[in-house]
Amino acid sequence: MIVKQHLIFILYSLCASVFKVAGTKSKAKGSQGQFPITQNVTVVEGGTANMTCRVDFNDNTSLQWSNPAQQTLFFGDKKALRDHRIELVRASSQELTIRISDVSLSDEGQYTCSLFTMPVKTTKAFLTVLGVPGRPEITGFTKPAMEGDVITLTCTTPGSKPAANIRWFRNDMEVQGTKEVNATGKSFTVKSSLQFQVDRRDDNVAYTCSVEHVSLSNPYMTTEVLEVHYAPHLEIKNSLMIPQEGQYFKLECESIGNPIPEPVLWSKDGGELPDIERMIVEGRELTITTLNKTDNGTYRCEASNHLGTGSAEYILFVYAKDFPGPTTDPNALGQHGPDHALIGGVVAVVVFITLCLIIVLGRYLARHKGTYLTHEAKGAEDAPDADTAIINAEGNHVHAEEKKEYFI
Repeated sequence: MIVKQHLIFILYSLCASVFKVAGTKSKAKGSQGQFPITQNVTVVEGGTANMTCRVDFNDNTSLQWSNPAQQTLFFGDKKALRDHRIELVRASSQELTIRISDVSLSDEGQYTCSLFTMPVKTTKAFLTVLGVPGRPEITGFTKPAMEGDVITLTCTTPGSKPAANIRWFRNDMEVQGTKEVNATGKSFTVKSSLQFQVDRRDDNVAYTCSVEHVSLSNPYMTTEVLEVHYAPHLEIKNSLMIPQEGQYFKLECESIGNPIPEPVLWSKDGGELPDIERMIVEGRELTITTLNKTDNGTYRCEASNHLGTGSAEYILFVYAKDFPGPTTDPNALGQHGPDHALIGGVVAVVVFITLCLIIVLGRYLARHKGTYLTHEAKGAEDAPDADTAIINAEGNHVHAEEKKEYFI
């Protein structure tokens, strides 16, 4: 009997050992598969975020989603937080997926998925919300600007996260501005400024502010077209290169200015036009119907706006009817003047050549200058001593009328 009881105990121990090993292996396998898996999510503000939690193996243990404030959103398929933006997408033993609509910056943070085993297993997932920048606005310019004014254009865009980037363009060419970033809660307000002195070349120029951000598929842009007022600048254009007697002739006064200078006033030689029957003024044009020699002179056009007055002159010379004409417009000198640099160069060359000739001629004359001796001096040179030279010289006085000069 004792032997029988001993055998039963041994069998029981063996069975217990087998079940214990099997249970340990099953528990290890279950523990490995029951760890929750999540992924970080990035969404644009106002968009929709899907948060998913999965497990490979589950023995009907519940899954739970909690927000960054550790408030339970869903426990299995049971909604725990009253927020109409949060909805259940899928709930099963191996997956719990929820949807957050109309996401705001305040929804950003670390969410927790929990698997209620013993002990509870948790995994974190970070929800990143991108703040969309507001439409840019350009300030600091009041139309119109006056030529010479210093103006500052400032482009502002609020609400971006991360901070947006601003670029400036003058027409199609990029220009550099000064950037300023200010934090407002979880988002940023970005400003960029341009400061410059305006001139007439800035009139009707478009300055564009472009806002770039990771949340935008295309940049936001806004444009300011400058209006710059400046004094008039005038120029006279003529219809004939070689005006001749009897021809129809027209002068046009072209003006550049803002506001447009009005009216255009014509004059001749400082006074009024002498022949209003042949000289017709229509707006900016002066027409002489039939040219003659009396039309020669200086014609002047003048125009004004509130910033000043501009003028231009044209010297008219009328040629005879059968004159073949020069190759260039002789009246062009009236507007452009002679080429003083060319004239000065020619004069300098002429002076230099003249000086060279004078120097050469002087050296030539110096080398060929003659020396001569009188007959008396010649006799003195031939004397063997001083006394003989004196006698020879005195003897030569008798024949003074026979003196001759010998050139050597």
